[in-house]
Amino acid sequence: MTIPDIAFAKLQRLPESFLPEINDFLDFVMHNHQNRIAEPKLPDDIAKAGAKWFEEVDRLEVMTNEPDSEFKLQ
Repeated sequence: MTIPDIAFAKLQRLPESFLPEINDFLDFVMHNHQNRIAEPKLPDDIAKAGAKWFEEVDRLEVMTNEPDSEFKLQ
């Protein structure tokens, strides 16, 4: 028997008056785990590659745009 089968069998044995409380609890559990369900975690290799890229970008030298000549607009 699978876990969903076991849970369903337990629900069928409960008095109907318990079902609103069970339903509220299910909503609570789903809400608490919503981010984990909606946004699966990136595999470690992808997360590490992204972190490495940001570290390398942070080390880049910022160049200023110096004029090539002394010509100035008036």
